[in-house]
Amino acid sequence: MYDIKALYEAESVQHAVQLLQEHPEAQILAGGSDVLVQIREGRRAGKEFVSIYMLDELRGVSIDEEENIRIGSLTSFSHITNDPIIQKYINVLGEAVDMVGGPQIRAIGTIGGNTCNGVTSADSASTLTAWEAIIELTGPDGVRRVPIKDFYIKAKVVDIKPGEIQTAILIPKESYENCFGHYIKYSMRNALDIATTGCSVNVRLSED
Repeated sequence: MYDIKALYEAESVQHAVQLLQEHPEAQILAGGSDVLVQIREGRRAGKEFVSIYMLDELRGVSIDEEENIRIGSLTSFSHITNDPIIQKYINVLGEAVDMVGGPQIRAIGTIGGNTCNGVTSADSASTLTAWEAIIELTGPDGVRRVPIKDFYIKAKVVDIKPGEIQTAILIPKESYENCFGHYIKYSMRNALDIATTGCSVNVRLSED
């Protein structure tokens, strides 16, 4: 059906890391909204994939013990838009990802895939940068956290080391408490707009 070499199904985060070590040329498959189109077009012919789609531990929004807003990397755009924590503290992120594609794409597309692609059209990127997000990565050497401004190296290149997967995006308390923002995008087409330029601002209210 699809001209790929192999598809491996991860059963846990550590299993995904193990599979990536065993198959160093394999690529991560999450929601698949971009990758599956490329596979169908033959642009991923002969590639190996590690699917993390069934890892529910990577889904959802919560506030962790450090009071960060924690967004699991497999959390869909539609979940983010409707999540009460996002609506209360960082509604602009929900508004931004609600501009991604159509309803079907937003139901399956993930925040992790949107950031890991490293593409300039990612609607989440400018808002996450304005809110000083931290990218959590899990790999053979354990967990490391990278500020999103350092995670993006250049177009389509991000700071993910061999064997690592992105497990979460964290918004620090000082970045979301007493803050509000706005996101705008500019596109050169109308239908299912892909952003040519996206801009997000984070305004912190003074306690004085």
